Amino acid sequence: MPPTPQTVVTGLGIVSSGGTGTDATWQSLLAGRPTARAMPLTAEQTPLPTCRVPDHDSARRVSGAWARRTDRYSQLAFTAADEALAAARLDPGCWEPTRVAVVMGTALAGVATLQSQITHQIRGRKVSPLTIPMFAPNMLPGQLALRLNATGPNLAVATACASGATAIGIAAQMIDAGTCDIALAGGSEAPIAPVVTAAFTRMNALAAPRADPGAASRPFDADRDGFVLGEGAAVLVLEHSVHAAARKATVLARLAGFGATADSHHITDPHPDGAGLSQAIAIALRQAGASPLDVDHVNAHATGTLKGDAIEAALLERLFGRHATVTAPKGTLGHTLGAAGAIEAALTVRAVAEQQVPPTANLDRPDFDLDFVTGTPRSQRIRLALTNSSGFGGQNTALAFTSS
Repeated sequence: MPPTPQTVVTGLGIVSSGGTGTDATWQSLLAGRPTARAMPLTAEQTPLPTCRVPDHDSARRVSGAWARRTDRYSQLAFTAADEALAAARLDPGCWEPTRVAVVMGTALAGVATLQSQITHQIRGRKVSPLTIPMFAPNMLPGQLALRLNATGPNLAVATACASGATAIGIAAQMIDAGTCDIALAGGSEAPIAPVVTAAFTRMNALAAPRADPGAASRPFDADRDGFVLGEGAAVLVLEHSVHAAARKATVLARLAGFGATADSHHITDPHPDGAGLSQAIAIALRQAGASPLDVDHVNAHATGTLKGDAIEAALLERLFGRHATVTAPKGTLGHTLGAAGAIEAALTVRAVAEQQVPPTANLDRPDFDLDFVTGTPRSQRIRLALTNSSGFGGQNTALAFTSS
């Protein structure tokens, strides 16, 4: 038998279209309030519904030099990390830096910076010497480590839309192995750029424009037709349980299981019977010493696409029937790609900590036979909760959180 996971969560930080801060995002979810708004990116593009962070003033929240020298996806992560550390009551000036890891996920990294600098080059202007440090995926954990005096393992994770969740799982493995005592783990994405929306539009992946943009993101709904692109970040403070106990930290949840698999089926489509995600869930539950009957709540990946939602829902029906409640935050927050798994992991921890499940926005006509939470929040006993993430390339990740 594998050793019992010893990683606990002691701090959360979220920046999303629901607001800057975990409380703001949580309240948006509890209200079932969609955040999508239509905004054109260029004069040539049709305005599309997108979910943007409404109140993140980088100049105010990030010091001048950092704001000038980093992409927005890094700046969102800085804010999330600051909140998570404050919530965990950790002072980077006082910790042992060699025992602190930073593991962050992203799908597209600084794509907006890359697009702007290519535009400069085409127009005959000089390209910024900071282009690569602002764009490269590994610069996010590197920048966080530099800001926070963390000299332990420093990793960037790129598993498409599962990146943030995978980063959390890898960080927990390092803590359980004794490689570090503390890890800042999560994901960040600021992908709302013309080239990204144009590419997803060509793939027929995005929700079509609607008279009411807020109604566009419809996870598991019979009227869904694609996902709504969003931006955001989440950082979790993970600690070894012994380390957390020694400093009398408040434990929000225990990360009891982590499973990661590949479909090996198609470059963009999920496996038709959800085989990879099913295996990831099985691994996470085995680590947690649990079975599907022990799962009280599932935070679903559910992006609002016809095929993806149907495959995930069929899998959840087979594994859990109506035994576990199901929610899908992307109805409110849109799809934040590499940040989605981290944001939803943080929200799952919040659900476990508060014993409450937020509703899925825009789920007016459920297309599947699951115990969806809709309309209003539901208070319930949550001993074990799962959060699922999948992505292009056949990536699958499942995280299991318990209340103790």
